[in-house]
Amino acid sequence: MNFLKSAKRREWMAQLAYSVGGNLLYCVGFNLLIVPMGFYSGGFMGMSQLAGLFLTEGLHLPIPPEANITGIIYFAINIPLMYLGYRVLGKEFAVKTLVMTGMMSAFLVAIPIPGTPYVEDYLTASIIGGIVCGLGSGLVLRGRSSAGGQDIIGLCCAKKLPGFSVGKVTIIINIFVYGVCMFLFDIEIVIYSLIYATVLSLAVDRVHIQNINTSVMIFTKKIGISKAIMEQTGRGVTNWDGEGAYTNRTSYILFVMISKYEVAQLKKIVRSLDPNAFMIFTEGCSVEGNFEKRL
Repeated sequence: MNFLKSAKRREWMAQLAYSVGGNLLYCVGFNLLIVPMGFYSGGFMGMSQLAGLFLTEGLHLPIPPEANITGIIYFAINIPLMYLGYRVLGKEFAVKTLVMTGMMSAFLVAIPIPGTPYVEDYLTASIIGGIVCGLGSGLVLRGRSSAGGQDIIGLCCAKKLPGFSVGKVTIIINIFVYGVCMFLFDIEIVIYSLIYATVLSLAVDRVHIQNINTSVMIFTKKIGISKAIMEQTGRGVTNWDGEGAYTNRTSYILFVMISKYEVAQLKKIVRSLDPNAFMIFTEGCSVEGNFEKRL
């Protein structure tokens, strides 16, 4: 029991480190590489940038140019979304999102925007900025947290509407954001902003391994592994009775579907009960039916 508590504590600390470090990394890349070049992000962050532009250029509010009010606007427009997340996805998700969104907003306000860009080449800045920000966003998701925005809408829609996903919501919002940018800015800025958004998405997918489905077949002669997997991961397990063709000894075949993030945990569970178990992992499986997608 103490071992399980210790393992859960270590996992919680790792998730916290991923979330805080990822948040900081994203904001550093955004404020130091993207904002100085005049690029615009997609999603709700891009909407916050456009809202900030409207306040300064449209309403002529006396906001210093070095002050980044994007973070404050981003937090403000996430408040109603957090309520939606609380109603649909639960209290724990809403609290986590509130903390992560507040942290991101604080980092965006606190990290100063340089007057002269560190990287002055548009293509280089868009690629490096996309990698840094994507790595940060992926780490936040790997820490099983969310920084709000379209993630909340996408997760709520995915839960209530079959066939909907975070990706589809992101595409719809990005069409709106970059459509507005087409009317306001030079086409070159829009193109490099799209390059940044594309690189960011690719980087997120490389780091955020929870969205990679993995099927596992386990061959063992020990009993109790199925129960341990269900208790420690919350995943369902299917059992078959088999027989070794060479030894003619009874063998147990277990099948479980997990995310790639849970592979290490599953290996640890199985090895602790049967060091000689044989396991087959298949990544990128398409799943239909009752399978819980986790952040």
